[in-house]
Amino acid sequence: MDYVNFGNTGMKVSRLCLGCMTYGDTSWRGWVLDETAARPYLARALELGINFFDTANVYSQGVSEEILGRAMRDMARRDEVVIATKVHGVMGKSPNQRGLSRKAILHEIDQSLQRLGMDYVDLYQIHRWDYTTPIEETMETLHDVVRSGKARYIGASSMFAWQFCKSLYISQANGWTRFVSMQNQYNLIYREEEREMLPLCHDQGIAVIPWSPLARGFLAGNRTGDQATQRAKDDPFATRMYCRPEDLTVAQRLSEIARERALPNMQIALAWILSKSGITAPIIGASKPHHLDDAIAALNVKLSAEEIRRLEEPYMVHPVVDHD
Repeated sequence: MDYVNFGNTGMKVSRLCLGCMTYGDTSWRGWVLDETAARPYLARALELGINFFDTANVYSQGVSEEILGRAMRDMARRDEVVIATKVHGVMGKSPNQRGLSRKAILHEIDQSLQRLGMDYVDLYQIHRWDYTTPIEETMETLHDVVRSGKARYIGASSMFAWQFCKSLYISQANGWTRFVSMQNQYNLIYREEEREMLPLCHDQGIAVIPWSPLARGFLAGNRTGDQATQRAKDDPFATRMYCRPEDLTVAQRLSEIARERALPNMQIALAWILSKSGITAPIIGASKPHHLDDAIAALNVKLSAEEIRRLEEPYMVHPVVDHD
């Protein structure tokens, strides 16, 4: 396993991050694995050298955090792992049980720590932009979370580049803790982040930890246009984001190169994203025994310039999605 600095910080993270949305309560999503089924994947990730784990308060309404926390207490020393969680999503019926107000953030960080069974998280991220709360309020509160010792660093997730830039400016102007990472959607069939967000992150030394590097399984080579997998049937995001005819063309081109290399599709898709300058650690999911081993193997797959050109050639501009 390779380890890299997390953006401009001194913290070292594995080149792959294990996303834990897959682990939680089956009543939340039908494709989620319960704790008994999830623990072997967390154990295998540690065995393979992954030290970076990402979850969120909203995943299975907190159960994902609980599963991750118990596993880390049983399987690793706290200082050996990098634990990230997120805040923003709806956590109850009250209007204050969501969003990025001071009230919501200070409540939710305590709730997340309680579920994780930890004194602090290494990375506390805003899951989306809150259009109803002044960003000044959010950034000052996140600064206070770090100063209190409940988080080591703060990060952001999918938003427009101007919003992220505004957040960085406000932090600098007020001497508050700065975002050190961006968790955005980036894969072979959604490359809109190349326009503004990725150059911004490169310029500012921001760690980039893309979610859905396999387009929610669309690039794994086991789907056609009918989106027939169990995950896709119970995942409205997949249908909304990855069902255009040109997406299938990109997936077919990926399959061609995978066959030429005699490698699984997912290894080629991950090798492509890992080849991109400024990408710190793609967030991978694992729900089948071979997923983690295939992902680790992708670290050693080096694509030629011609292979990269062929993979990127069929891409067509997409509408910007998931920034609301």
